[in-house]
Amino acid sequence: MTDNDTFITRIEDEAARLAALATDLSVPVPTCPGWTFAELVTHVGQTHRWAAYVLRNQVRERVWSRQVPSGLAEGASGDAAWLLAGAADLLDVLRATDPDLAVWTWGPDLRAGWWAPRMLFELVIHRADAELALGLDPEIPAATAVDGIEEFLHNLPYATWVTRSLAGLGAEGATIHLHASDVDGEWTVTQGAAGAVSCERGHTKGDAAVRGPASELLLLLYGRRPPRSPAVFGDRDLLTRWLAAAAF
Repeated sequence: MTDNDTFITRIEDEAARLAALATDLSVPVPTCPGWTFAELVTHVGQTHRWAAYVLRNQVRERVWSRQVPSGLAEGASGDAAWLLAGAADLLDVLRATDPDLAVWTWGPDLRAGWWAPRMLFELVIHRADAELALGLDPEIPAATAVDGIEEFLHNLPYATWVTRSLAGLGAEGATIHLHASDVDGEWTVTQGAAGAVSCERGHTKGDAAVRGPASELLLLLYGRRPPRSPAVFGDRDLLTRWLAAAAF
């Protein structure tokens, strides 16, 4: 996966792109049902403040974003300037923090370096939400999308709110194969018992498979794009149900 400094640079770029889109906070965001741009911006900005808080205070025990001060009046929403202020603070903290510092995360890596890719892909996906809401086609470079797929699959087994949904599928032993068509990248996810999942990189035959540009696969995993008919092979029903349960 890409080095920490590159993730930090991409966070700066993505925050600016999202802020530039957030001119009318009343616009609905269909890919985040019930949200407008106001909720989208507030969510992303609060997530930045959460990450900065964990890193700055070298937090070692679980703390969630709602427990971290937002700087907003109660019930108020953030705007583009507030979003950029939080992103700037996060970037300062990321640049000043040793990636190997031990801190709390909800994922498998209990160190500071986990947070930069997590914050990048939080931004990439929500920037895509904003673009889709405005009728724009999200552009995600293939290399960034590959990093995003690997980050998603790396963290997926530890996303307990997702594995609870996967446990209800009755799909133990099923395999989902993803194949990027525009860059070197293939992954297979195996569904285990009680919602557990395991992920491996490489070519294999899955019960269901989907092939397409890496950016489309990333948006597919996050539930932002439906699978397109020509690119789906095998058990389409399994793929549809698994994606619905697995999306963050």
